[in-house]
Amino acid sequence: MAPIALTPPAIEVKSLDTLKPSTKSSVDTSSIGTKRKIICFSDFDGTIFMQDTGHILFNNFGCGNDRRQILDEQIHSGERSFRDVSEEMWGSLDVPFDDGFEVMKDALDIDRDFQTFHKFCLNNSIPFNVISAGLKPVLRRVLDHFLGEEDSKHIEIVANDATISKDGSTWKPVWLHDTELGHDKAKSINDYKDSARLESEDGTIPMIVFIGDGVSDLPAAREADVLFARRGLRLEEYCQENKLAYIAFDTFADIQREVIKIAKVDDEKTKGQGLPSNFNPRANMWRRASSKNAVPLFAAMTPREEKMIIWPEVFTQPQHLETTAEEPAMETLAKQTSPAIAAPA
Repeated sequence: MAPIALTPPAIEVKSLDTLKPSTKSSVDTSSIGTKRKIICFSDFDGTIFMQDTGHILFNNFGCGNDRRQILDEQIHSGERSFRDVSEEMWGSLDVPFDDGFEVMKDALDIDRDFQTFHKFCLNNSIPFNVISAGLKPVLRRVLDHFLGEEDSKHIEIVANDATISKDGSTWKPVWLHDTELGHDKAKSINDYKDSARLESEDGTIPMIVFIGDGVSDLPAAREADVLFARRGLRLEEYCQENKLAYIAFDTFADIQREVIKIAKVDDEKTKGQGLPSNFNPRANMWRRASSKNAVPLFAAMTPREEKMIIWPEVFTQPQHLETTAEEPAMETLAKQTSPAIAAPA
């Protein structure tokens, strides 16, 4: 049977009583009254949810945990690209979507304060976007279940699409970008920046917040004004090792509290044409463009040695590509990354 584009059916909402929000979620979700526009981009697996949706499916209905770990290592070593390995993982599945979701929903735990944070975003007109290397139909179905379709519809998902046969015998990713990663998260952030820059008439350019957990989030994180890294995981370790500005979080209640503080400081500094001290200096370059007449060339402005570190190819460059003098340093960095980089995040 030929694969068809999947449209998830309506599903029952998981009881909110089982989510057990922390006392931190008592932070006020009403309007904070600042003028600065804010937009949030967040990783999905390991960030909004504690587990990885793809891993649950692969371990139960596909290649299995042992083979998946071998495939992860092939990415880390540079033997194969993230996209190539991901196609094998998704292609190994043989389960109808609904059956796979029944197992997945019971294995997933949502951040206990995410729903409160999302309400805070809605009340303050803060767009919240998921930016993921996973499959959009899977992520949408999960959000519909845990949040309810009414709240879920306010979250834009920037991820790869998929075709899935009705009998579940064929799962095929439809890649968002024609790259070794399939989804270049940095490009997705920069596409938004281009749009915001062209639409801005008064210089009120949104403050970009990125939330993640793994080193695979680093390309997108580098493009954000403010970075939140889940405490104790690889993204925080990488930021510490490389002295990158970030704010650690345990739950989304921490993020909510810090966003309120930053927004208020930013609002005051913006009036004086300044920016908060904890903003990412590199990401701030794009904010200098305050009208349709100002379009800086950020790629050209990026130092050559920084490109070696921040672009996604650093983490997924196949070994068969022609080597250069810089490649040993890149290979060393790739070997230092954790398995989280191989997971569809």
